[in-house]
Amino acid sequence: MRAEGATRSNTHENERDHAIERRWLWLVLGLSVLARVAVALYLGNVVDAPPLLTDQRSYHALGERLLEGHGFSFDRDWYPFTLANTPTAHWSFLYSLFVAAVYALLGVHPVAVRLVQAVLGGLLIPWMVYRLAQRAFVGRRWTPLWAAAVAAGYAYLVLYAATLMTETFYIVLLLWSLNLGMDIGAALQGTVPVSARRWLGLGLVLGLATLMRQSILPWLPFFFLWLLWQSRASGQIKPTLRGLILAGLMVLALVLPWTVRNYAAYGRFLLLNSNTGYAMYSAQHPMHGTNFSEFAAAPLPEGFTWGNEAAMDRELLQLGIRYVLAEPGRYLLLCLSRVRAFVEFWPSAETSTLHNLGRVVSFGLALPFMIYGLILGRKRRILHSTACLVVFFVLVYSVMHIMTWAMVRYRLPVDATLLPLAALGAEDVCARVRLMLARRGMLHVKLPCEVA
Repeated sequence: MRAEGATRSNTHENERDHAIERRWLWLVLGLSVLARVAVALYLGNVVDAPPLLTDQRSYHALGERLLEGHGFSFDRDWYPFTLANTPTAHWSFLYSLFVAAVYALLGVHPVAVRLVQAVLGGLLIPWMVYRLAQRAFVGRRWTPLWAAAVAAGYAYLVLYAATLMTETFYIVLLLWSLNLGMDIGAALQGTVPVSARRWLGLGLVLGLATLMRQSILPWLPFFFLWLLWQSRASGQIKPTLRGLILAGLMVLALVLPWTVRNYAAYGRFLLLNSNTGYAMYSAQHPMHGTNFSEFAAAPLPEGFTWGNEAAMDRELLQLGIRYVLAEPGRYLLLCLSRVRAFVEFWPSAETSTLHNLGRVVSFGLALPFMIYGLILGRKRRILHSTACLVVFFVLVYSVMHIMTWAMVRYRLPVDATLLPLAALGAEDVCARVRLMLARRGMLHVKLPCEVA
């Protein structure tokens, strides 16, 4: 009877804790949306707000052109090499369609896109970080809620949710794919088979992320190899290979229509977007010397023929590779200088006050807690074995950008995946401070049950 009573008491306590957690989570999500909506209203209906985020001009223009029936094109010569009234593949097709859809429903008002994206980003990014923390930590009741709160108030994520740029939706899809990957990885470590539906779901999310930003593509082979590695002990290698083929085919199915479109427009193969070549060319250009300047766009080479984008993309890619092969020492020093551009969290004279403040109070504030959270997770052995996927992604993605083109906003996906670690560190520090104050009689609260 006593055991039965204890079981009922524990069940009731768990249900009560779940109800409390849900209420707090909804509050966090509500505050997250409010913060992003406030920034969207502050930036308003001006396309170039805030300054330096000039990609907004392109997505606004493409949204208008699509709505007017001109397709993916511009009405004038456009950065970096698109001629007026010619097909472009330089910008995300999926995000351009999103902007056009909002304009079709609510009118051609940039603030409308800002507000819709602010609401969606305010809900989805904290939720995805919350779910990632649930999967990453073993036996941590409240850490996922802390992670959602950190994501809700992370300054740079708040800012970019209110811009006409791909970052917010790309980060949502990336976090979603990591959540699915950790689920599948956990299943592969055991004897539970992974259904075709789950593999196709992973492929769908990765395919949508690719359409949002094709920079995810170099990560996919590493991601798939990690999943294959998880199946080695359980003997599920062959089923895993079949599943990875399914996921890969789903990604290909989403990209293929745009490859066909590009071939029809340019008469030659272009997988998706025509921005790889210019990025490689501009980022390795001799104008940088050995000190990379992330906001400097290299001029097109003299005598460069303005032809179709597929041809120019390939020509610029080859030229960028030649820069690397001709001066490997300079390229190495250039990559080392890009580490600064990638991790920069201190104020810079090159950027506005808004960006400087955003860097300092986001990554600058969170980085010590991220490091402490990683150390704490390993020390207490509360990191789930599949959490290594997050660390693996951070390493691969960071190296990829350091080797090509690095800037702070390209680091945002890394920031988002590390927020659960920052939450673990912040939770532990707050618990220690509360305990210290309570012991000194300065704070009369119920003490947390877990303080190392």
